Amino acid sequence: MKYLLPAVLLLVACSDAVTDPVATPQPAAQSVTPIAVSADAFPGDIDPALADRFSRLALDCVTQEFPNKISRTTDTAEEIGRPKDLFPAFYGCFDWHSAVHGHWLLVRLLRDGNLDAAAQAEAIAKLEANLNTLTIAGELANFQRTARGSWERPYGWAWLLQLTAELREWDSPDAKRWLAAIEPLEADIVAATKDWLPKLAYPIRLGTHNQSAFALTLMYDWAIAAEDAEFKTLIESRARTFHGADMNCPLAYEPSGEDFLSPCLMEADLMRRVLPEYEFTQWLSAFLPTIPTDGSADWLAPAIVLDASDGKLVHLDGVNSSRAWNLFNIARALPDDDPRRASLVAAAGVHRDAGVEAVSDEHYSGGHWLASFATYLMTDRGWTDE
Repeated sequence: MKYLLPAVLLLVACSDAVTDPVATPQPAAQSVTPIAVSADAFPGDIDPALADRFSRLALDCVTQEFPNKISRTTDTAEEIGRPKDLFPAFYGCFDWHSAVHGHWLLVRLLRDGNLDAAAQAEAIAKLEANLNTLTIAGELANFQRTARGSWERPYGWAWLLQLTAELREWDSPDAKRWLAAIEPLEADIVAATKDWLPKLAYPIRLGTHNQSAFALTLMYDWAIAAEDAEFKTLIESRARTFHGADMNCPLAYEPSGEDFLSPCLMEADLMRRVLPEYEFTQWLSAFLPTIPTDGSADWLAPAIVLDASDGKLVHLDGVNSSRAWNLFNIARALPDDDPRRASLVAAAGVHRDAGVEAVSDEHYSGGHWLASFATYLMTDRGWTDE
């Protein structure tokens, strides 16, 4: 008898072992009658008033040099200088990555034809001034400094690739010219990422800049736009290795106090890109097993911000927008008759409303970046039917 309990424990432990890199539990119970989800529930064309509001924030900040957070290691005194000298293209919007996605916002809204004539002219002039061979040469010199190390990795790198993906997909003489100027920096970032990803032993499961899942979503979309099959395959492989056997993600523990990305939902948004529909449906059942099937929205409450002037606390306004696009994308990646879709879309709508409402010029702490997240959400940038 003294060996019975250890034997039972051993059997239980073995029953939970994962041998396949992608978890394959039973699918969500299909006996539940699915609630129909209208296509109109998902993001589509952005309202012109929102486009004007979001573009104004980016137009103001991409050339606003101060305040500025320069997060960079330096070897010599000569490497210390003003933001505009260090980063000739991306010196505004408080920090480098926000300047990058501020430029992306302008390109996105220009490409979609959502700006009025005055805003179009101003956006083109500012993009022309910042995205040219001279300014990008300065950016590349900074990026290639030996002391750079992991500077802006992976968040800023991913946003730079999102910017160039937008330019690649836009058949415009202006876009082609700006892309030609920025391609050397793009190539350097892609090469650096291809070197880094195989050496990343574990995923980075944070809710802020260093999170690996968010970066990989943007990088994966770039690989498709650039037709870089090697990079696409690398990301698929790393995503499966990092997350294929993940189960029971603790969504109830989110958000942390300074999150602007959901570790659980962003991971699912990555995996729906790299897994076939059936495989993703199975994986999601194990990863987030408590998604309701009743069409309710209150199973995931939006984050609240108690002081929007605080640059860290205001991150939570961003988590509402990013959660919204995650939830919409996860829902669309499931079969039409999957009973979880209605609750995913309902929660997405509540988060969308909270995220968009928070975009304001009242405080620069959020004003320099929240419009980019809201634009990504409201223009449906993260989804493709292909």
